[in-house]
Amino acid sequence: MGRAIYIMWLRQMKRYMRSRARLVASLAQPLLFLVTFGFGFRAVFSQAGAGDYMQFLAPGIIAMGIMFSAVFSGIEVIWDRQFGFLKETMVAPVSRIALMFGRTLGGATVALIQGTLVLGITLIVGFRPVSWLAMIPAALAMMLIAVIFTAFGTAVGARLRDMQGFQLIMNFAIMPLFFLSGALFPIDGLPDVMTWVVRADPLSYGVDAMRGLMIGSAHFDLALDFAILTAVAAALLAVGSYFFARIEV
Repeated sequence: MGRAIYIMWLRQMKRYMRSRARLVASLAQPLLFLVTFGFGFRAVFSQAGAGDYMQFLAPGIIAMGIMFSAVFSGIEVIWDRQFGFLKETMVAPVSRIALMFGRTLGGATVALIQGTLVLGITLIVGFRPVSWLAMIPAALAMMLIAVIFTAFGTAVGARLRDMQGFQLIMNFAIMPLFFLSGALFPIDGLPDVMTWVVRADPLSYGVDAMRGLMIGSAHFDLALDFAILTAVAAALLAVGSYFFARIEV
């Protein structure tokens, strides 16, 4: 089982290294948000007495880069099914759950690399973490976000055969999750309904954990952030494994 997981992980890495267009495209959107929002609202945020908006925004944009890269790795399941590679993989004498775990870990590792690249861009435009040592647990939060959304994308991809349908569902689900996570705005003082919506969004806890570790400003308790991220990751891995084990090729 461990060998099967490693082989699938390695395949995801090789596919990523060959796809320069995917690398450029995945960095374009976070860079656009970082520049337009970061510099556009920096003065307003500062005049409101809320500090440096670039410092506040950067963890959310890093989480965004991870989430988008992770969730769209699920489309590779549909791609492999259409071109016959998935059928060849499924007839191998290994567990389908091992294959799913390998795909998920590979996609999550790719998303983590993407997030690291976005972090590098934020450093160029002026973001500075309060402690470089805190980047170690922050990397764990980044990895949990990557696992959550890779497993989610894989679960959805296992149930669909149409790439356009996958993109439609992902855009319908992912954009609200991003905008309601507090990545772009503080979540203090929101109306009660919005507060509960934010609390129901798993990305909120990932952004909060990264923000708490990187700039020392967390809305929730860090232990709660990591507990919920771990629980959601485990739940989505279980759901993704269930759907992937029953996939029809």
